[in-house]
Amino acid sequence: MKTKKHGLSIGIERVDNDLFLSLKAIGKLNHQDYEIITPMLESALAEIKQPKIKALIDGTELDGWEPRAAWDDFKIGLKHGNEFEKIAIYGNKNWLKLTAKIGSWFVSGEVEYFDNYESALSRVRT
Repeated sequence: MKTKKHGLSIGIERVDNDLFLSLKAIGKLNHQDYEIITPMLESALAEIKQPKIKALIDGTELDGWEPRAAWDDFKIGLKHGNEFEKIAIYGNKNWLKLTAKIGSWFVSGEVEYFDNYESALSRVRT
């Protein structure tokens, strides 16, 4: 039997009202992945007034979303879209470029795609 890995790992760093998220997505994400990650994100944001979120998303091992997981991702964007200042999506798949463009419709900050990790990291750290 072949094992299929999937899920999200998250790093959260807070400095005053700034929140830096680093996310790594692996495999095809499902609803259960978001049931784990969403409370962590909500908890980190709950204690910050007017948070400014900068996020680095590593999608190099992402294979996509199951429909309900895509909906979960969309709901996070709708709820917290005004709190995102910058999102850098690092990947190696052309469809992630389109994901970055679509994502920019739902958040107030900048969303950019990078095929170089250091460039993506530099973008959200400035």
